[in-house]
Amino acid sequence: MLNQTVIVGRLVRDPEVIETDNGKKVADIKLAVPRSYKNAEGDYDTDFITCVLWNGVAENTAEYCKKGDLIGIKGRIQTNKIEENGVTKDVMEVVAEKVTFLSSKKTKDEVEDGIDEEPNIEI
Repeated sequence: MLNQTVIVGRLVRDPEVIETDNGKKVADIKLAVPRSYKNAEGDYDTDFITCVLWNGVAENTAEYCKKGDLIGIKGRIQTNKIEENGVTKDVMEVVAEKVTFLSSKKTKDEVEDGIDEEPNIEI
C-alpha cells in the first residue's frame, strides 16, 4: 500500500511554529491550490489544503517563507477525528516529509535593490 502525495500551491498565511508540550516544533499551514479545469461558470476553483510540518521542516519553512510564496510539499495524507459542537468528524491533512521553496513574492524595493533571484531551497 502507498500513501504519498505531492502538492504545489501558495501559502495562504505566514507559517508560525509552535512548540508542543513534549518539546517538538510544529507548524500548520494552508496551501491554495487552483484546480486545472474550469467550473460551470468558466472559473478555476481553488482548493485550500491543510498541511502539518514538524521540527526542522517547520522551522525552515517559517524562516524562509511567507504568505503568497509558492511551495511544493511531498508527504502523506492523514485523517484525524475532531469534535465540534458535540459532533465528531474526520479531518484530512497532509503531513509534510519534504518541502521545496519554489518562489517568493518580491517587494518592489527588493527588486530595485537587485534581489531578484528566486530561491529554490529543498528541505
